[in-house]
Amino acid sequence: MLPHETRLKLSDWFDDLSVRFLVNLPDEELQDASRICFQIEEAHWFYEDFVREESPDLPSMNMRQFAYEIMAHCPLLETWPEDLRVSAFEAFIAYKARVPVRGGILLNHDMTEVVLVKGWKKSAKWSFPRGKLNKEEHDLVCAVREVYEETGYDLKQAGLVAPEEDMKSIQVPIREQDIKLFVFRGVPKDTYFAPRTRKEISDIQWYKLSDLPTQKRKNAMQQTQAQQNAAQDKRGNSFYMVAPFLGPLKAWI
Repeated sequence: MLPHETRLKLSDWFDDLSVRFLVNLPDEELQDASRICFQIEEAHWFYEDFVREESPDLPSMNMRQFAYEIMAHCPLLETWPEDLRVSAFEAFIAYKARVPVRGGILLNHDMTEVVLVKGWKKSAKWSFPRGKLNKEEHDLVCAVREVYEETGYDLKQAGLVAPEEDMKSIQVPIREQDIKLFVFRGVPKDTYFAPRTRKEISDIQWYKLSDLPTQKRKNAMQQTQAQQNAAQDKRGNSFYMVAPFLGPLKAWI
């Protein structure tokens, strides 16, 4: 149970966030539940990254908790019945799980080591820098953007970006999500990496390819099932989002 003063402060911030992210949306967007949920996600990031930094006594919330709280607080959404709030949020989460992901495999000059990033949460695993494809965004543009946001490394400025048709890429479906990673060779080992986004990446490291686990070769059906099992395994090793790409990568090298 939050202290009375904290509850009042939280209510004030929900007022502020409602105005910043929801109340002033165009009418056509206010009729679109998915668009509203995207705005709520933006508000959640702002709350965790900035509001709680200014007021650390406020509680941290996951996206689901935050969404239900602000829906109940915002005057435009408080009239939504609970089942509508739940269905809108669940549809949004399901949609996000199907949005294609694009990213980059950053190799050193002799292609023996690769850059991996680790998410911010305590339970985060290692992965290649990657993120969701924006509407009407080209695959390679998304990959370059995500690498820059998560590592601070500008692939285009480094001269490592060729026309998309000339770039090597590895595409792997994991559950309902299509993940495509472009390969960038020749990243200097002494590169200074620093995320450009707040509270998204906690660590960036070089790893030897020989030290990383590779999935055993299986037929197509077994391979898909193995990838799905790995993605669902909460106790899995720290590289389950890396392993499906290593076999094709090593074969190409």
